[in-house]
Amino acid sequence: MMDAMAIVNRGFVGRPDRSGVKLPPGQYRTFDFPVLSAEPTPDIALSDWRLTVQPTGGPLRSYRWDDFTALPHTDITTDIHCVTRWSKFDTRWRGVSMDVVLDGMVDTDTDTSAEQGYLMAHCYGGYTTNLPIRDLLHGQAWLVDTYDGEPLAAEHGGPVRLLVPHLYFWKSAKWVRRLRLMPGDTPGFWESHGYHMYGDPWLEQRYS
Repeated sequence: MMDAMAIVNRGFVGRPDRSGVKLPPGQYRTFDFPVLSAEPTPDIALSDWRLTVQPTGGPLRSYRWDDFTALPHTDITTDIHCVTRWSKFDTRWRGVSMDVVLDGMVDTDTDTSAEQGYLMAHCYGGYTTNLPIRDLLHGQAWLVDTYDGEPLAAEHGGPVRLLVPHLYFWKSAKWVRRLRLMPGDTPGFWESHGYHMYGDPWLEQRYS
């Protein structure tokens, strides 16, 4: 479900970037948007789409499509980096900040231990990936429903996917349906198959 090394829906197009500017080590620049997924693309009707946010304690928070689209949205322009070594510069998205999604569920004070917890993203089709909460707050991550001015296509994770651009793109889970907060770190799908638990492209944290 996340851009990694399994089903390749469309081939790579692009050429190496000779300047190296903005490129993490071992990456090349592409002008296409390659599609790689761990499972086939699901067909999710907007009327059936649900997002559940599950805290470690307290009630669940649930969104239908109309609830989600009513949340405040932000425009994001950012570079993205896939573990399969392509990078795409200046991609344009629109979505809801994770600060909004997790508001009231975690203490956003950076000096508290609440940000030392973790989140597991669960997706339609069964894909999962784990993320530190500290990497989702303070304008670092979003749930996006728009790409390049258009509703997010299913092949790229629509209706809604995570966008965590400072980590390898497999962490930006496609087809999100549940966000589960956890006190400790647990591997998701690719992490349990040998991928790095964190995935910093600038440190080339591809594999554990």
